[in-house]
Amino acid sequence: MEEDVAEEHRHILTFHPRRGRMTDAQRDAVTTLLPRHGLPPGPLDTGTLFGGLPVALEIGFGLGHATVEMALEDPGTGIVAVDVHTPGVARLLAEIERRGLTTVRVELGDAVDLLTDRVAEGSLAAIRVFFPDPWPKARHHKRRIVRPDLVHLMATRLAPGGVLHCATDWEPYAEAMREVLDAEPLLLDPYDGWAPRLERPLTKFERQGVEKGHVVRDLVRTRV
Repeated sequence: MEEDVAEEHRHILTFHPRRGRMTDAQRDAVTTLLPRHGLPPGPLDTGTLFGGLPVALEIGFGLGHATVEMALEDPGTGIVAVDVHTPGVARLLAEIERRGLTTVRVELGDAVDLLTDRVAEGSLAAIRVFFPDPWPKARHHKRRIVRPDLVHLMATRLAPGGVLHCATDWEPYAEAMREVLDAEPLLLDPYDGWAPRLERPLTKFERQGVEKGHVVRDLVRTRV
């Protein structure tokens, strides 16, 4: 039944399908480095992907600054970083190559498709959704990545004890996130509300939000 729900809603895009202009270097990075540092085709085998390390899925990494920091600070966790915007993918691939990182794999594509088609139930140690598009207009709320059907999908992909960590600087979205997460029966709230910032790098989007006077909210849930 849950797969039917995901199939029904996957066509509702959770991202702006914009096309950024790519430099020759970025185009070369995707062509050359994505086969080397991308995911292998087919179902995601989290047991072997990083030599048995627990796997965290990062949904929407922007330019990849935080992804690289998290990989450097926690080499005991493998990161699958997924984004739809090619220039950011190119930049992260170049950084992975430059730094010789072996615990990051990149997927150019839609996270909903990845979760629905290629990630097995109970296979992820963590899912990270940092500063997703808030889609502030009411008619666009159905496009949010943190919405009931997709939160349930994410919850099913977490192993027992796995962590779903979300963050936003858009207060109305933070309240909506909290309501959606609280309603998901597969998730528990270890903090009884807003979570502390924990070990999360400062992203460009967070910095911009803070400079504008926005309050940053973290929400953490664990899989039962």
